[in-house]
Amino acid sequence: MRSPPVPEWTVRAAATGILLGLVFGAANAYLGLRVGLTITASIPAAVMTVAIFRLVGSRGSILEANLSQTIGSASTSLASGTIFTIPALFLWGMAPPYLQVVALCFLGGVLGLSAMIPLRRLLVVAEHENLPYPEGTACAEVLRATTSEQPAGGRWIFLGMAVGAAIKLAISLAFLIPGDLSVALPVLPRAQLAIELAPALLAVGYILGFRQSAVLVAGALVSSLVLIPLIAFFGAGLPRPLYPEPSKLVAQMSTGELWSRYVRYIGAGAVAVAGIITVLRNLPTMASAFRAVLTGLRTVPQPAESASAVRIPGRVENPEADTDLPGSFVVAGISVVVVVCAFVPGIFSGSLTLGQRIVCAAGVGVFGLLFVAVAARIVGIVGVTSQPTSGIALVTLLGTATVFAASGWTSLADRAAVLTVGTVVAIAASKAGDISQDLKTGWLVGATPLRQQLGQLIGAAFACWAVAATVLLLGSAYTFGSRELPAPQATLMKTIVEGVLAGALPWGLVLTGGGLSIAAILCGVSGLAFAIGVYLPLSSMMPIFVGGCVRAAADRGAAPVQEGEADGGVLAASGLVAGEGLAGILVAALIALRAVPRSLPPRLPGLAGEAGTLLVIGLSCIFLARARRQRRS
Repeated sequence: MRSPPVPEWTVRAAATGILLGLVFGAANAYLGLRVGLTITASIPAAVMTVAIFRLVGSRGSILEANLSQTIGSASTSLASGTIFTIPALFLWGMAPPYLQVVALCFLGGVLGLSAMIPLRRLLVVAEHENLPYPEGTACAEVLRATTSEQPAGGRWIFLGMAVGAAIKLAISLAFLIPGDLSVALPVLPRAQLAIELAPALLAVGYILGFRQSAVLVAGALVSSLVLIPLIAFFGAGLPRPLYPEPSKLVAQMSTGELWSRYVRYIGAGAVAVAGIITVLRNLPTMASAFRAVLTGLRTVPQPAESASAVRIPGRVENPEADTDLPGSFVVAGISVVVVVCAFVPGIFSGSLTLGQRIVCAAGVGVFGLLFVAVAARIVGIVGVTSQPTSGIALVTLLGTATVFAASGWTSLADRAAVLTVGTVVAIAASKAGDISQDLKTGWLVGATPLRQQLGQLIGAAFACWAVAATVLLLGSAYTFGSRELPAPQATLMKTIVEGVLAGALPWGLVLTGGGLSIAAILCGVSGLAFAIGVYLPLSSMMPIFVGGCVRAAADRGAAPVQEGEADGGVLAASGLVAGEGLAGILVAALIALRAVPRSLPPRLPGLAGEAGTLLVIGLSCIFLARARRQRRS
């Protein structure tokens, strides 16, 4: 006798997923503008779903939890693509309308989803042995564990959210302790060590681990202890300003001004070269991935054979486990995106001609379809966190900007159009990576692909509003490129577009940064991570390094995380990111409404304030370490 069907698409699953998508979409947008990185939301969303179900007195099925995390994690890809580009429009004095950002987010999401659907059977099912999709496989194990046991990890996420929000509000509204500490070093001119009190950055370092966080802080130390002192030393005797600074002498400039006028360009060159080298190094993989996709689509397994090709222990019996959205949806989705981009004014820029919009739409179609196929296969090997989204955006911008430059289209509106082409393509590629991981999770637990694909569409339809609102709200409350919100990736994209269309770059500084990236790559470390460290202030990189050190120390004294068990420390760190992000958005809204001042009043003076800041950092580290050592009972 056939067992009754397991609940999957329910109101509580969809509602919980939408809520989590709004939370993680806003938090990831805030985090990306702070440090240029985002975190994957699949596992935290899965654990929080089960915890929320039990909090309201119900015990959902594993398929409900999977559908909820699929909807909830859809926001991450929208945030990644948006924060890479949209803040650059603010830097050009062209703050975009809210509906334009919403449309760009949604179009990128639809393109990534539509182009990924026909690849599912090939990449997720037929290539099961070759493409593990690490986050998707891990999420399936966590779902099995949390739906069969009491989800202890959920408690750590909620505690992390409370801690992160409390610290952010204490810094921004209660005005109790300084938000950062700095100390000038002797002998080295203008050199200083600094650390920012930022729970989200501490959490990012914990998630990344010691090695990656050490590479990031190494780049920042090169900027703070090498580049700035050298510029200050050799520029001290110059009788006139040093290009690109137009008026101030080097001797009159502070540490922050030296970073802004010189080191920022070195860092931009480092990130650009590292991103391009990453793409070049991945070209063979990308080419083989694309060829494999084209070849595999001709021999893709049919529903009957793919459903029974591999037996997965513990998978729910589901007769619809190999049903996708129809091909008509795929064709319609891709066609609608390209047609809207070509014929609807205002998607890229209101002053574009029809010919320019067609070129932009062609860039979206060509680069979007290419990089969706490439990204969906690459993340099957290296995971979403290692997806070269910045390199994909750079290649798209370079290709589109080259066509614009050759056509003589170099106005400010033309720059904005090139940039927003990169927005759609970056979101589409990120979306393909995210949904392929979710489809892998669903295949392992026996979910219905069609329902997951609809869930991703619904998640994107809701999250695009939250992500767009977060970016525009933060842009109205702060200045992108400032210490509060460096928006590193967007500033880099702006620099690249300007360099191609106008040539307004100090190329000596830019190429110097490129040389630093090449040196780092030759030393065997991540050139992109090192370059991001060069580009961002040391005060932002130091808490990331501290978080990595906490992870190393906690792992040394704790039992290994078993298969199917969620790491309490990672879940607590995810909570810190979400908590600070949501509190940061609240503070930005209060600033925009003039409910609190934009400039902060004095903090606790002297040693009392510094001791308080160090105490909070220490307690945050203890919190993460304790969460890591807490084993499921």
